[in-house]
Amino acid sequence: MRRDLVPAVGNNWHWSPWNDFDMNFPIRGWNECLITYVMSASSATHPISPEVYFNGWVNSTSYINDKTYYGYKLPLGFEYGGPLFFAHYTFMGIDPHGLKDWHTEYWEQNRNHTLINRAWCVENPKKYKGYGDNCWGLTAGDSYKGYVAHCPQEDLGVIQPTAALSSFPYTPEFSMQVLKHFYYDLGDKLWGDYGFADGFSETRQWYAASQRRERGIPFCFASVYLPALA
Repeated sequence: MRRDLVPAVGNNWHWSPWNDFDMNFPIRGWNECLITYVMSASSATHPISPEVYFNGWVNSTSYINDKTYYGYKLPLGFEYGGPLFFAHYTFMGIDPHGLKDWHTEYWEQNRNHTLINRAWCVENPKKYKGYGDNCWGLTAGDSYKGYVAHCPQEDLGVIQPTAALSSFPYTPEFSMQVLKHFYYDLGDKLWGDYGFADGFSETRQWYAASQRRERGIPFCFASVYLPALA
């Protein structure tokens, strides 16, 4: 990261040229926004202090978890980890291998979050059609009810292809199972001109018309794994 190109970054959500920061919504963890604090701390001109990190990002009731689900310890986040994109967005720009802080080893956090998300779908406590070893992945995206932050605590029977496919670095074999199932078994129901549909529910026979989340993120993460197969 070019520190000389990183200015001070405001640690609040939802700025706009019309309303400034009127929403007054601070960025607190755990979620996809760790990158904001990393960039802020990396600024060569206006770096934030550790106090900003601990009083802002860490100062949240949903930060520390330290519970175990399906045999996997989850250092951070909501029950069962929350939407799977928490393990993706920051780490498009930061390698979690060997990345540690005072509490968390981030490779463990992201891999275990992914395995917990998968295990929930394999167990399938709500008995949705299609869930299993080759069909898992709960994260935010389109559903038959509109945009929903899907996760074990908000499981509507909707799978987002980006969830498992963006998890190739964490679960390469499991993610490959999903990719093959989506492409070869579900085929034209799920695949369109620009990739896989944003979400689908076999229980409701619903397939999203949108493909917006499939344009870049899965390709970024799959590229870490797939060249090794060449």
